Amino acid sequence: MKKFLLGLLSGFVLAAMAVVILAFALMRVGDRRAPVPDASILTLRLEGSIPEQAPITIPLPWFESQAHSTVADLWAILHEASRDSHVRAILLEPRGLQAGWAKLDELRRGLERFRKSGKPVYAYLSNPGTREYYLAAAADKIYFSPEDYLDVKGLRVELSYYKRTLDKLGVEFEVEHAGAYKDALDSYVRTSATPETRQVIGSMLDQLFGSLIQAVAAGRKLDATRVKQLIDDGPIVNRAALGGKLIDGLLYQDQVMDELKKQIKLPTAAKLNHRDYLASSAFGGDAKTKIALVVGEGAITRADADAEPFSEEGGIRSGPFMRLVKQAREDASVKGVVLRVNSPGGDAIASDEILHEVRLLAKAKPLVISMSDVAASGGYYMAMTGDPVVAYPNTITGSIGVIFGKVNVKGLYEKLGIDTEILKRGKNADIDTAIRPMTAAGRAKLKEGIDSTYKAFLDRVAEGRKRKVSEIEPLAQGRVWMGEQAKGNGLVDQLGGLDLVLDLLRQKAKLSPTERIQLVPYPRKRTLFDQLFNSADSPNAAAAVSTRRMIRQGLRQLGLEALDPEHWSRGAMLMLPPFTVRFE
Repeated sequence: MKKFLLGLLSGFVLAAMAVVILAFALMRVGDRRAPVPDASILTLRLEGSIPEQAPITIPLPWFESQAHSTVADLWAILHEASRDSHVRAILLEPRGLQAGWAKLDELRRGLERFRKSGKPVYAYLSNPGTREYYLAAAADKIYFSPEDYLDVKGLRVELSYYKRTLDKLGVEFEVEHAGAYKDALDSYVRTSATPETRQVIGSMLDQLFGSLIQAVAAGRKLDATRVKQLIDDGPIVNRAALGGKLIDGLLYQDQVMDELKKQIKLPTAAKLNHRDYLASSAFGGDAKTKIALVVGEGAITRADADAEPFSEEGGIRSGPFMRLVKQAREDASVKGVVLRVNSPGGDAIASDEILHEVRLLAKAKPLVISMSDVAASGGYYMAMTGDPVVAYPNTITGSIGVIFGKVNVKGLYEKLGIDTEILKRGKNADIDTAIRPMTAAGRAKLKEGIDSTYKAFLDRVAEGRKRKVSEIEPLAQGRVWMGEQAKGNGLVDQLGGLDLVLDLLRQKAKLSPTERIQLVPYPRKRTLFDQLFNSADSPNAAAAVSTRRMIRQGLRQLGLEALDPEHWSRGAMLMLPPFTVRFE
């Protein structure tokens, strides 16, 4: 009876929520897009993550005001604002950014394009770190409050190793890989970094630190050596930042707004939030030419074609993603496609199936690949269609290799007093059992499969890059490259952002350079209704999804993404980068 009443109450609550949300949605449908006020100052308040895919939207004012704008949204906002006579300036307010360096590069390019239109960009920082300052360096002026400081002190990578902990538990990871640099599971089988890991991460730090210094030096009109000296002295207190010309003044937010009004010579100006601007009449959809923006974001896993595309687990689920690609291919109104990849890779078979579908798309429509923060391993694999590949200088890419691992808990079972017994038919029926180590014959059989998958990876890359396997293999071995390095060794074609990608696509689609286009996102923006009325959302299914999501979130917090049960439960061969890097 208690469960019945609880279920009944839950039903009433969900129904009430649905009615409220539906009412607001209908009101929004009836609303006309608001005009942009004359003499507007566009405020870019960016905080937290900047996703490639639009998050779930709830058509209620407070929830809409808190929603994260996508990279494509911000690109469109900056692009439109640069030619909108109503927008006279931008006030940039970044705080607590969690975006990767390639996404920040895209935003910097947009701000620089806006400045070239003759309009000023001012930045107001609050407790700024390196990411916030890197973005703000693209502005004309930078300010923060009188008692604030610059928490800019360089970059670091911290590596953690858990072998000794696992030894104490009696748990062993058994790993096989193809490629000297393919050490994704070293954290669980070693106590320190390999020379290859130190070499690659060192080169990545050099590339990213050099980009940071160059960006600050160019933006602040300082000598690069002087910028390095200032960073080496960080964190930088307020007066030192001002004296070192890293900022232009110590002002409060209202004072910065007053300074900006003086700059544009207007006593009054309307503050226009960037989300409101995106919903304004400036984005009324007058562009007739549609370009599909197919976004693949997250780890690659296998899923049936009829699986729910908007799972809370996220990531690139092969079946639903291939369905999206097919929709873009069959849409007669779409004149070209941008495949935007932000993925560290994942399941090898799923990656190959996705590549097959993307190649079918490339035969039907003009296609250009755009790499975001990371397009490595399976994320690189799915881009090998033979079409132009554009990355940012600080995109993490490459990692052409394969890895397989399984857990051996025999020692843990012995500690716990658990006895096990295996009965089998077939010599290799227990090759992947978790209750005993692999035999030499089993390991050799596994290595045979890994080498076969690695050879297929090399073949796909060689075909996609129009080169010989012998030319690709030295660049493979599981090694991770930054975008600028990948451009130098021919793994990508050009360095740039969405502007360059669309220029290339215009050429392929034979579109006029001045023809206005509309970027149509695939997948579409999700609403709460997609979640509430999902046919797969039975109570048991919802509980399972919630549990898996909590496990994944916990693994991400601990830096243990490689332990994702979605991968290991199926014993898949994986195309994953040798490490997950967050530069701090």
